[in-house]
Amino acid sequence: KEKYGLCYIKRHSDLLGHVTVVVVGGTGDLARKYLWQGFFQLYADQIGKGHTFSFYGGGLSPTEKGTPLLFGILKELACPPELSAERCTLVKDQFLHLSKYHQLKTTEDYEKLSQQIKQQLGQEGMVEAGRLFYLSVPAFAYADIAEKINNTCRPPSDAWLRVVLEKPFGHDLYSAQALDKKLSDQLKEKEMYRIDHYLGKKVVSKILPFRKENKKLLDPIWNKHHIERIEIVLKETLDAKGRIQFYDQYGVIRDVLQNHLTEVMTLMLMNLPANLSNSMEILQNKLNFLASLQHVDNSNAVVGQYQAYNGEVQEELNKTKDYFSLTPTFAGVVIHVDNAQYEGIPIFMTSGKALDERVSYARVLFKNDVFCIQDPNNVQCKSKQIIFYLGHGNLQYPAILISKNLFKPELVSSGDWKEVTEYKDVNVLGLPLSDYYIQSPVTPREAYCELISHVFFGRKDSFISAEGLLASWAFWTPLLEGLSRVFPRVYPGGEANGNLLNFQLQGHQVAFSHEAVVNIINPGAKDNFQVMQGKYRSSEMVSAWAQELVERLASDLLLAAEEAIREEGQFHLALSGGSSPVALLRALALNLYTFPWRNTHIWQVDERCVPHTETGSNFRSIHDLLLQHIRIPYFNIHPMPVHLTQRLCVEEDGGPALYEKEINKHVNGSSFHYILLGVGQDGHTASLFQDTKLENDEERLVILTESPIKPHQRMSLTFTAINRARRVGVLIMGKSKHELVSQLSRIKGESSKYPITKVQPKTGTLIWYIDYDALLG
Repeated sequence: KEKYGLCYIKRHSDLLGHVTVVVVGGTGDLARKYLWQGFFQLYADQIGKGHTFSFYGGGLSPTEKGTPLLFGILKELACPPELSAERCTLVKDQFLHLSKYHQLKTTEDYEKLSQQIKQQLGQEGMVEAGRLFYLSVPAFAYADIAEKINNTCRPPSDAWLRVVLEKPFGHDLYSAQALDKKLSDQLKEKEMYRIDHYLGKKVVSKILPFRKENKKLLDPIWNKHHIERIEIVLKETLDAKGRIQFYDQYGVIRDVLQNHLTEVMTLMLMNLPANLSNSMEILQNKLNFLASLQHVDNSNAVVGQYQAYNGEVQEELNKTKDYFSLTPTFAGVVIHVDNAQYEGIPIFMTSGKALDERVSYARVLFKNDVFCIQDPNNVQCKSKQIIFYLGHGNLQYPAILISKNLFKPELVSSGDWKEVTEYKDVNVLGLPLSDYYIQSPVTPREAYCELISHVFFGRKDSFISAEGLLASWAFWTPLLEGLSRVFPRVYPGGEANGNLLNFQLQGHQVAFSHEAVVNIINPGAKDNFQVMQGKYRSSEMVSAWAQELVERLASDLLLAAEEAIREEGQFHLALSGGSSPVALLRALALNLYTFPWRNTHIWQVDERCVPHTETGSNFRSIHDLLLQHIRIPYFNIHPMPVHLTQRLCVEEDGGPALYEKEINKHVNGSSFHYILLGVGQDGHTASLFQDTKLENDEERLVILTESPIKPHQRMSLTFTAINRARRVGVLIMGKSKHELVSQLSRIKGESSKYPITKVQPKTGTLIWYIDYDALLG
């Protein structure tokens, strides 16, 4: 069965009539391996039930060349075992008789196909039920084919049209939106079936029914108080050789994580619909879950590339020997959900090629609070887990496994699922089979066959909607953009990988657990510099490469905090917005576990006039990157009051005065212990710009200002407040700031063109933190 990809079709009912099936790309690899087998099974199941069929294999080749290719594929089709040899021969002969090759290249070709269908219907006196087009072609051809189908090959209005689309559906959010627009101009959403074959896998299709059947048992434990972690894994031993032209454009995240594994995660964690047959409710719950995912970036992922990949790229894409591809063939990502039920649970999603085994599973690992004194092999002492096992690996067959120290589950589907009671001598994820309750399909079905059946009967719950597709791309695109210039870790492949690809959680971020062995042939400038100290604009300067610089600044902040707390019992730190402090906030959240947060007050240097819940809010950034990862008293957090009486930064609401009053109440002499600033390329700092008028506000600590870029309205500390601080740090990073750093070094004293030059603490200390990219260019 595995060899021939056999599948078995469920029995349904539908409007009777003639159905025309057209496989565009009908002699390609996917059609040969899976599609024709699926359509043959559909035909075998439907014989004698009132439907009649015609099957067309469409391709670019002329008829005389395409016909033998198609029938070479069809003659190799396997029959279901329930058919006798005699019956199999008859059904297969009928299927071959009903199948034809048809060149589908031009608009005229599609017109001829439509005329041929009409002619056949008229001659045989048949009523048309519908037309099913399966586009087994590259995605760039979808829009053109959809236009040809729409203009020349639609069935009558009382018959249905169903068009199946294979992934990839774009390569990022913007391309997916463009493709969706082109397709929706030609086809209705109800006519499009975006296929993800993972949704046809028996175990994946039973995730929601399993959760529903065991709701009473799962509800108390399906939350952050009981779940330790979730793992969604697809490992492959194969490499990408032979499909480099596709793979090098997409890589492992686009190929597997954005679609297959995201769908599995969504089914596991979305809110259960009241009705499992209500596809609209399922879609809405999926969208709600995707909207609750926290933003992911480079710090939440590790990527690798198997050693032979680059040579395969050079060979198959005809690249020179000095060409290096950055396409990852391995990725590990940690995802977090921003809702009360799953908050804090790490979801590890990983996939890779050239790994040690072929296996795919999703595992929910629960916390085990049993402490075993004498018998660690007792079932109560072992891991508590639920595994949706998709196949291969040690177990070989698909199954749902529940460790016996959790609960005995209800059978997910009594008709076509069974409880396994005979155990092979193998372990699955740390436990022997005898420690699990195991459920498995009675007769495993090939995913494409299952989904072809669903298309035929118009079931859309197993397919990707336009909204769901765009929501998934919206989540993954920022990470893909961030990784586009990241060098993947090179790994040898197979068993030789050892522990090289192991990665670990650090706060909400991940990193490889072991350093890669790197031979440095030509040491560059980065190897000759450590942290340096010097003078810049007559003040102290600290310079280093970005990572070392951020670590030094974090360490200096710790020393400043300890000093302030020794002297006054409190440390008042004001943080600016923008991109400058991002790396620092991450370092503070992850690395300085001894930081005295309980005695630290967090203030804002400036804020955009948007609600704090929006991603553009500076406070939202401070919250997401720092506050939610540390134990700091609620009363020690002081966001700027930009949103009062349901209005944003309206002068009459007195937001600046309120913040100034709060500063005077908590901060001794209104003198912050430390203010961290950044500098824009135009020289602005905080939200104090070249045109900011301060003449009438010399004694004010907080004012409303106008930015030259959107959002224009801002709230900011004034130079008066900044220059009262005990210490002021100015952080400047990146090559884009090199020209600014050079220009500022030539300016003596103040310059109205560059507001940063007005930062001159009266009694405090000014320190510039400038990385080598900004300093040296």
